[in-house]
This record gives sequence, structure tokens and C-alpha cells, in this order.
Amino acid sequence: MNSVCRAFAVSTLALTLTGSLSLAIAQDHPDDRDHHADNQHYVHHDDWKKGHKISHDDWNRGQVVAESDWHAHHLRRPPAGYEWRYVDGNYVLANNDGLIFSVVIGH
Repeated sequence: MNSVCRAFAVSTLALTLTGSLSLAIAQDHPDDRDHHADNQHYVHHDDWKKGHKISHDDWNRGQVVAESDWHAHHLRRPPAGYEWRYVDGNYVLANNDGLIFSVVIGH
């Protein structure tokens, strides 16, 4: 009987440790995130093409891509009066009026 209790105790302890280890591994770590994307998922927009306009609501909720980040995201320097924004998993290059010059799918 003593060996049955011991086997039960060992198996319970093993399951407890395995569960704790799984929880520790599954936790999000801040260093593993894509800080620029802020976990935005890609959304296809048919109307976001060169020469078309992006709505002010979409443009304003986009994150400005800093000059120091252009190269890191394989983006070229924007022409005068244009800037890059990261919106719905897309890098959109447009001017103040929302006229789109380029759209690049983020990765």
C-alpha cells in the first residue's frame, strides 16, 4: 500500500511541475514582440493603391514610421511632403491630403 501512495504522490508532483513549466513557457515575453507592429494583423485594402486616397480615419490611426526606422523596414526615403505610416499591417506612403504614393505589406 505504501508503494501505491508513493507512486501516486510522485505522479501528482510530476504533473504539477510539468503544468507549471508549461505555463512559464507559454507566457508572453516583452522582448519577443514586434514593437513596431504592436501586433497589428495584415488587412487587405483594395482601395489602397498608388494614386488613390487613404481616408483620414485610417491615416490618423496609423503609426508614424520614424526616419531611423525606414532602413530597418526596407523602406525608401519618402519624397518631400510624404510620410510613411504603419496601418493594418501595411506601410503606406502618402501626403497630407491622403494621396497614396506606395503601399508595402509589412512583415
